Amino acid sequence: MPAWLTVVGIGDDGFAGLGRPARRALLTASVVYGGERHLAMLPARLAARRAAWPRPFDLAPLLAERDRAVCVLASGDPMLFGVGATLARQLPEGELRVLPAPSSLSLAAARLGWPLQEVATVSVVGRPLATLNAHLHDGARVFVLSADGRTPAALAALLDTRGFGATRMIVLEHLGGDQERRIDGRADQWPAGEVAALNLIALECRAAEGAARLPLTCGLPDDAFRHDGQLTKRDVRAITLARLAPSPGELLWDVGAGSGSIGIEWMRAHPACRAIAIEGHPERQHFIEHNRDALGVPGLQLVAGRAPDALRGLPSPDAVFIGGGVTGPGVLEACWASLRNGGRLVANAVTLQGEAVLIAWRERHGGTLTRIALADARPLGGFDTWRQALPITLLDVTKTAASALADVRSAPNVSTDHP
Repeated sequence: MPAWLTVVGIGDDGFAGLGRPARRALLTASVVYGGERHLAMLPARLAARRAAWPRPFDLAPLLAERDRAVCVLASGDPMLFGVGATLARQLPEGELRVLPAPSSLSLAAARLGWPLQEVATVSVVGRPLATLNAHLHDGARVFVLSADGRTPAALAALLDTRGFGATRMIVLEHLGGDQERRIDGRADQWPAGEVAALNLIALECRAAEGAARLPLTCGLPDDAFRHDGQLTKRDVRAITLARLAPSPGELLWDVGAGSGSIGIEWMRAHPACRAIAIEGHPERQHFIEHNRDALGVPGLQLVAGRAPDALRGLPSPDAVFIGGGVTGPGVLEACWASLRNGGRLVANAVTLQGEAVLIAWRERHGGTLTRIALADARPLGGFDTWRQALPITLLDVTKTAASALADVRSAPNVSTDHP
């Protein structure tokens, strides 16, 4: 089927800034969908019916136009945090054509002379402002796609609170249009007023001496998390995450999440990593909510409840970490049953009873057992000595198709016959 839908990227310079293919697509379309601001840019001579996006946003009316020539207007490059990417997930490749304009990022990089490949990009359009926290590093350059005219002031306050008040902020309004304007300042001196709703914020991050330094490697300092002692400690956490081996797009279950440290660091490994923290203790749930925002992964999903009951209905994970509760009836079994083939299960135990459960599990499913014994130098009188931490037993096992089939065959009253 030939492409019936054309997504046209349009800049703040409007119809006059479009190339010939984009103009031709709009002139021959029977209907044009877009936001009210974009539709107002079209000339009166255009015969197509104009259809503003419904509120709340819904693609159903557009997809119902399949038998017609349809255009969609989108800002700049529609495949950059835009509706083009949304439509591409809904339609076969041959039914969709995308004609991009220069993105706001490209225009901003050109104005500032910043190599675009060296600048991090964060969108806070429909996303929490706390998403920026994962990108705050001294000397980093960041482009922030703004939600509205209040975003720069809110972002400046966040930077100041996080110890990045000396950060240079550049707000670029109406990039590429007749009303383009640039506003420069420091985060800790930014005025509280609004700017134009259409804006992009460029940051040159500068950290104060006391600002928290959050490295890119796993194993953040323990004091980076708010907790009540139920925390997988830094060195053990780094080893655990290495065994969990996060990859882009994968989903982790952090079962008995405590402070949420494992799920948070899993998501910090890559922007596409996802995690669900399962925690039944109300105070620790508040810790998780605080920590996920403070460490820049507000998308971490919190499930309030205890395994195995709280696991019902959750999407199947690619990896599972059980930091507490391995002795709980049915917890390991429920996690293993839900784990995708090829997925990893890592469980830590500190008690003899927990260790016994992990040993028995390994005898049935394979995997590796590792004993982690760490010691810190502590004062003893006028000298120092080693203080041994409680040893941790770590189980690391990968679920294979063969092991999954063996589980099914050994389970009572379960048939493996196919109809």
